[in-house]
Amino acid sequence: MRSLKILPAILTLLAILTLLALPIPATAQLPTTESQVIDKIVSQEQVEMQMLRQYSPMVETYIQSFRADKHLGSVPEGDKYFLGRAALANGVEVEPLTRGAGTKHNKIFGGLGSFFSTEYLPQGFLQMIYVDMFGFDRAHYTFEYVRREFLGEVRCLVFDVDPVRKNDKGRFVGRIWVEDQDYHIVRFNGAYGGSSLISNYFNFDSWRTNAGKNQWLPAFIYSQEGDPQDEQTKRLAFKPFRAQTRLWGYDLGHGAEEQELNKVLVEASTPVKDETEAANDYSPLQSERSWGRQGEDNVTDSMERLGLLAPYGPVDKVLETVVNNLEVTNDLNIQPEVRCRVLMISTLESFTIGHTIVLSRGLVDVLPDEASLATILAHELGHVVLGHRMDSQFAFLNRVRFDEKETFRHFGFARTPEEEAAANQKGIEILSKSPYKDQSGNARLFLQALKDRAKEIPNLISPHLGDRVPARWSILAAVFTPQPSDEKPAANASADNMPAGNAPAANQIAALPIGGRIKIEPWNDHLQLLKSKPAGTVAEAEKMPFEVTPFFLYLTRPGDHPPAETATAVAAKTDSEAKPEIKAEAKP
Repeated sequence: MRSLKILPAILTLLAILTLLALPIPATAQLPTTESQVIDKIVSQEQVEMQMLRQYSPMVETYIQSFRADKHLGSVPEGDKYFLGRAALANGVEVEPLTRGAGTKHNKIFGGLGSFFSTEYLPQGFLQMIYVDMFGFDRAHYTFEYVRREFLGEVRCLVFDVDPVRKNDKGRFVGRIWVEDQDYHIVRFNGAYGGSSLISNYFNFDSWRTNAGKNQWLPAFIYSQEGDPQDEQTKRLAFKPFRAQTRLWGYDLGHGAEEQELNKVLVEASTPVKDETEAANDYSPLQSERSWGRQGEDNVTDSMERLGLLAPYGPVDKVLETVVNNLEVTNDLNIQPEVRCRVLMISTLESFTIGHTIVLSRGLVDVLPDEASLATILAHELGHVVLGHRMDSQFAFLNRVRFDEKETFRHFGFARTPEEEAAANQKGIEILSKSPYKDQSGNARLFLQALKDRAKEIPNLISPHLGDRVPARWSILAAVFTPQPSDEKPAANASADNMPAGNAPAANQIAALPIGGRIKIEPWNDHLQLLKSKPAGTVAEAEKMPFEVTPFFLYLTRPGDHPPAETATAVAAKTDSEAKPEIKAEAKP
């Protein structure tokens, strides 16, 4: 009997010994030496390159050339712009969307001038999403460990990388940052070697952001070549320049559709009954309004599917709050209600689609404060109040079904000069009764800065779908020129003869650099406003209105934040922004 009592204990011990004898899965074996880590980095990068072939994100490149300035160090003196769709399955092919940007087989943008003019290749900037397209491995590169470093919340291993053969053309020379869990390259900074008299590789800083599912996707690239203050720059075959390349729309349309499809709608056992006793048919006026709203929805849905319009989110709500402030103080009751959306591109433009006000991301980026934002929105609200309509035929769905390359030919929301003048007048009236009327000096400084820089940044202020922002120049006239209450503002008033009002503070920012307000989630196009810290005293040369600046991202891992907070961003590292709400995110 005693032997029977110890039998269960013996069986338990045998089971434990059997489990201990089982082999440990290979996946649990992590790199333990520098050589193993390098092998893991190389293999992970090859997997990354293969994975990217399934995507066709939007790609935008904006270039500013610079000249020396005695007081500011350097200032823009010209710009170039490209917007297209990347075909990563074919390498670095790009299909242009903007007019005059060339074709699939002629990817030069910026125009052809003299024999010695600079020609920029969009696929050359797109190539900067890869460390090396043709052989990033130990046979072609040497790796030297530098240190550990945090990029935001992500701890990284830092390596210097050099080609084995120094004269290999197109090989990467520079530094890589590798997150230390799965060994993805999340940033690389340097250049491709082998420039010649007829072709040049430029310095660049390329960033990837976390998209979940163990994916780090190319998102932002900053490029720079030459310094206007450097004597050696004068011997270059091109002008000194800075460029930003952005990629977004990797998962266009999929997230929202799948979420909607996965919702299970359970019908109640007792059918829901409409309690309204009145007739449900629309009146002619209601039908007309609903028809217009249907056209707006068709256009905005189409633009969102193309990656041109950001999904509705926190930034749109901020814009709508400002619009609501304008409506309430002017006792406006607009039906259907006014909505706001954000165009994803960097060019400065705004327009209305029926009762939907659209501001470009680039425009929101450079506006210095809420009063300046209210000025732009007041003009667009003027179009809505005056009943300036869109093409009602967009309510037919077939009118928004066309080849993507024809987008800017099919969509156009520019107004006639007469409509613009009327909206200016109405915008002045709305602003003069708004809570922003005493802050209009800031908006005046913004418009003045835009006017002063207009000749140097023609591509940034050239709209694709709406009207040029400088065309709204007269909107602030009545705000700065006090008039008797029974007199209307002069129709021909302009900002040129406005009184200066209070002198601006020495630290005041007239306009922010590009990327000064909004951060982008490249995977699903969600937008968030930057959370900034005070910049302290700002030198005149640090203000950089409308200028290209480097990117510096605050990287996070999957699960570090709830979904609403994971919009990894262009936390543009610009100490030029004076107000607390517009400073870039904290450095690592």
